[in-house]
Amino acid sequence: MAEKLRTAKRWTARDAKRCIIVPSDLDHKYSRGVLGVITGSAQYPGAAVLSTSAAAATGLGMIRFHSSSGLAHLVLHSTPSAVVQPGKVSAWLLGSGISAKKYSDVSTWLRHRWFKLATSQTVPTVLDAGALSLAGALEQPTLLTPHSGELSTLLTARGVPVSVEAIEGDPKKWVQGAAKTLGVTVLLKGSTTYVANDDILIELPPATSWLATAGTGDVLAGIIGALISTNSIEILNDYNRLAEVAATGAFIHARAALNASRGGPISAESVVQEISGAISQILK
Repeated sequence: MAEKLRTAKRWTARDAKRCIIVPSDLDHKYSRGVLGVITGSAQYPGAAVLSTSAAAATGLGMIRFHSSSGLAHLVLHSTPSAVVQPGKVSAWLLGSGISAKKYSDVSTWLRHRWFKLATSQTVPTVLDAGALSLAGALEQPTLLTPHSGELSTLLTARGVPVSVEAIEGDPKKWVQGAAKTLGVTVLLKGSTTYVANDDILIELPPATSWLATAGTGDVLAGIIGALISTNSIEILNDYNRLAEVAATGAFIHARAALNASRGGPISAESVVQEISGAISQILK
């Protein structure tokens, strides 16, 4: 797919530190970044809780949570600081915990109660899980966060047939090819995560294998969404900033998982509890 494969830049704590916006004395909840969130469903309600709690733990001014599945009470129970009323945002997170089969095309999203609001505010947007089908359909800077199975399905539907095994066998090739084919930034999740756009390829350090458990992808989406909301202006001014922020989110996610694990099993919930500490380590 990609005509020329780039040399991957290996992401470090020093790189990540540059993408973590530390608030100043003059900041307030609106200037620090507001993340609009459409995640979770009746089938996967926990994704709404995990994505919003992870975003809150990462640090931002406000979370605006929107759901047509009656999930607001679950989100408010775990993150009472979340706001469940529409309003202006600086970034969007769409799709975590929403069925990819049900929302397999743009027309289904067009019927979503809150989708018109998301597209009317052309701010940087993260597409996860059930929202991956929107790749290339939005005007704003867009990040996809698929695993190999989701990327296989998406590319095959776009006329580039590829198996999961092929992607896992050469993730550097396929993350770059997907970014070029779809016209977006792509974060390909795996034991080693890669981020690519038309200009750059970033390789994350290998993460603990204990991360292979339910809900950790929703946590990653929340971390990245929060970082993008705080970096919104920088992303709009610098094409590569979105890839760098995505890589930073994956770096924080992996560090939080390592801290939660200490060599043993972890849950998505335990990773959320370690996000703040992971960020503190990176900022030292």
